[in-house]
This record gives sequence, C-alpha cells and structure tokens, in this order.
Amino acid sequence: MFSQLTHATPVEHRLSYSLNLLALLGISFSLLIAFFYQIAFHELPCPLCQLQRLGLILVGMGFMMNAQFGPSTIHYAMAIIGALAGAGTSLRQVLLHIAPGDTGYGSPFLGLHFYTWGFISFVMVIAFTSIMLCVDHKHFSTPRLQRLGWIAVLIISLFLILSLANTVSSVMVCKLGPCPDDPVQYFLPF
Repeated sequence: MFSQLTHATPVEHRLSYSLNLLALLGISFSLLIAFFYQIAFHELPCPLCQLQRLGLILVGMGFMMNAQFGPSTIHYAMAIIGALAGAGTSLRQVLLHIAPGDTGYGSPFLGLHFYTWGFISFVMVIAFTSIMLCVDHKHFSTPRLQRLGWIAVLIISLFLILSLANTVSSVMVCKLGPCPDDPVQYFLPF
C-alpha cells in the first residue's frame, strides 16, 4: 500500500490519507445538508447555488483522488480551482443580497445563508489545501491505485452518490438549458 511513496513513512501517509478523507467527508456533509434543504423544504437551488455545488464536487474530487491514488499536486490543484470558483460564486451571491432590508435567498442555517457558509467553507478549503501541499510536498510521486479501507469506501460512495443526486437534481431544475433565476418547480421528463 505504501510502496509507491518512497519518501513517506506509513504514519505520514496515513495522516495525509486520513485528512483527505476527513475533508471529503466535510464536503459530503455540505452537499447532504444542501440536498436535504432542497428536498425537505422545497428550496430549489438557484443558478449560483448550482455553481457552488459544482465547486464543492470539484473540491471533493480532488480529495477523493488523493485518498484513492495518493497525494498529488494535480489533485490539490483541482481542489483549489474548485474552491476558488465556489468562493467567487458565493461571494457574488453574498454581494447580491448585502443591501439593507434584503432577506437573502433561501432559509438561513445557523443564522447564515448557505452562500455565506459556502464562502466561509471555500476559504477554509483553500487554507487547508495550501497547508496540505506544504505537508505532503515530499510525498508526491506517480499516482497509483491504493487499497482503501471500508470507511474510505463508505465516504467515497457517499460523496459519489451525493454528486450524482445533485447532477440529477440540476437537470430536473434546469432541464438542459439555462436555469431559472428563482426556480419554483422541478421539470420532469415524463
């Protein structure tokens, strides 16, 4: 399992592996909460919300690939690019609703709207990924498939199922064209 990481000790590799899985679990939790609000409270995601979810999925793909193939600069770059896109989209939505008296879009969660939480989360991802790049810099090698434990398989499966569910949801909200600014219903193909 650790043979391709010539400079990494098993303990160092396990720490990187565990932190990437923990970050992927956090991304999955964010997608799950957003999807729960969408289903339970019928709060359909706006186009900016859709882009933020796409940013989360791209970030999650970077962390998932680090767990599956070992740490790589390209995987971390994928996470950073997803976080930058998500942060920019979140900030745009925050600025759209910053005017006094504006109630914002959707229900607040713990006092803040999801796009505000999104911005905070994306900035945290950028900081985390930057730190991981420094920690893992001596462990980079040619990515190779690694054996995953059952917890990793469970976390990765949850992430992939949530990514697929959000993709299906996006198609149901937007069809295959532009998304409505303020979606109020799903478009079912039947």
